[in-house]
Amino acid sequence: MSSAITQPPQVSTTKSSRLHLHLIAIILLWMVVYIPGLFHPPLLDDADSVHAEAAKEMVERGDWVTLHANGIRYLEKAPLMYWTIASSFKVLGVSEWSARLPLALGVLAMLLVTYALGRKVFGERGGFYSAIILGTSFGTYIFSRILIPDLLVGLWLALGFYFFLETLEQEKPSRLACWGLAATAALNVLTKGLIGLVFPVGIIFLFLLLTKNLRHLLKLRLISSTLVLLAIAAPWHILAGLRNPAAGQARGFFWFYFVNEHFLRYLNKRVPRDYDTVPLLVFWGLMFLWLIPWSAFLPQAFARIPHRWCGMGTLDLEQKATLLFAIWGLVILLFFSFSTRQEYYTIPGLPGFALVLGGWLARERESAPDSSVRRAGRRSAAVLLGLGVVVAIVVGGLLVMSKPPAPGVELAELLKKNPDEYALSFGHIFDLTPQALGLFRPQLLIVGLAFFAGGFLAWFFRRKNEPGKGNIALAFMMIAVLFAVWSALREFAPILSSKQLAVAVEKQFKPGDEIVILGEYESGSTLNFYTGQRVHILHERSANLWYGSLFPDAPPTFETNESFAQLWEGTQRVFLWTEDRNPPQLTGKPSYEIAHSGGKWIVSNRAE
Repeated sequence: MSSAITQPPQVSTTKSSRLHLHLIAIILLWMVVYIPGLFHPPLLDDADSVHAEAAKEMVERGDWVTLHANGIRYLEKAPLMYWTIASSFKVLGVSEWSARLPLALGVLAMLLVTYALGRKVFGERGGFYSAIILGTSFGTYIFSRILIPDLLVGLWLALGFYFFLETLEQEKPSRLACWGLAATAALNVLTKGLIGLVFPVGIIFLFLLLTKNLRHLLKLRLISSTLVLLAIAAPWHILAGLRNPAAGQARGFFWFYFVNEHFLRYLNKRVPRDYDTVPLLVFWGLMFLWLIPWSAFLPQAFARIPHRWCGMGTLDLEQKATLLFAIWGLVILLFFSFSTRQEYYTIPGLPGFALVLGGWLARERESAPDSSVRRAGRRSAAVLLGLGVVVAIVVGGLLVMSKPPAPGVELAELLKKNPDEYALSFGHIFDLTPQALGLFRPQLLIVGLAFFAGGFLAWFFRRKNEPGKGNIALAFMMIAVLFAVWSALREFAPILSSKQLAVAVEKQFKPGDEIVILGEYESGSTLNFYTGQRVHILHERSANLWYGSLFPDAPPTFETNESFAQLWEGTQRVFLWTEDRNPPQLTGKPSYEIAHSGGKWIVSNRAE
């Protein structure tokens, strides 16, 4: 009897210890992988520094409703990410790391919520594997390097589906579960717009339809839940509409935000038409890249999803959840298959796929050594070994082809430019040449060795029927690979950021001087952020500032060739950012080079 009394506390203690160990491991993983990126590289031109600038101006103006960038209304995006960055600026001061901290904390929260969701469904090990997969996946890491809100969408979806699964387990769903689901949808609307509502509603509806349980919708306290959603999501939209009515050449906020930025963007008719779209097959294929190396286990993980759509009574919690997680990722892929799409649009689906994979890896770990599950794991490990060999051979070839550049040679001098590709997030990857790869020899070596070693160990341990050790090897492999990616981004930073040029301008800038970007604002937007000065743009109205520039109160920002010539020949000093040392606009005019970095120049009309 004594034994019977003391056994439950022992089990509870063991579970508690494992929980603490898993939480510590997840937090340590996050610290090792994500904290270095807070400080280096500098903020990048385009979305990274534009969004940081919008948050900075939010603090400076004290206006938390209407965003501004470069002094112009910036109404394209939902505000939640900017609120978090602006709050960080107010508390910690304006810096690169304080700009990135909220998104990094959002990644940590997403890992912990994914762990909790997986733990609820698949047990301790399943939750732990799900979080590790998500935290070491290439897609999660690379899109946390840019200040975009898509990872936060994944966070709110994960938290929302935790509440939804709670409602499935309750005969009469509690207010907490129903209102929690509504609140996460509202936060998603404030993070990314209407898809924050479309995704959870569409995923849940399809799940309930396939499981023949649409009646469950009536249990979700629809009236009070809708009021909760509106109470959180509606006030900003109403205030933004009231403060930004149609004026001058600009239509009102509601047309621009909902019609232009949601419906017309989806239909590829958004104004201005200044963006590109990823080919459909590439878009789907990139999901495997974002989940590498764990995507090798996707076929058998998806094979476990229930295929015969029966009533809810025939499915246990694990089957229901696995189906829900798979629908989560697939709905997002399908939704953007019919619209314009960028590489990162799939990112909100990563937690769903990570959970499907984590559940399968836990099942593999717990299966008998001679089971079909273990055999399937060995087949995937063989694929990873083959991938490791291929990567090692390719890297070896690149190392042989490339040579260390001569001292003093800049990376920009070794690249070839492909401006037609720059509308894509990773367009600059097409600029690389064998000569340029010589600057990345250490990073290439790390990637080659890590893939080979990780693939070999994953295969070796599974051959020994120790899949858990194989998973640990893959996690450490990805830590090494992501370190190499971070190091490579630091090398590539002068190409992607104009910080060095901004520092050079700031040293010489005096009141009354002017800064001009030759090209679109986004091309040199780091000048605006790092100097703290409003910049002029020698380009037609376009991109992020097009709409805001149509309002009567917009500052005179856009310059024509004629107005620029007058500015250059005037009495004030002008700093020109350009990707051409001798652009046509300066033909026959005196110019003095101030700085040169990353294939970009700062030239001035005055020597001092």
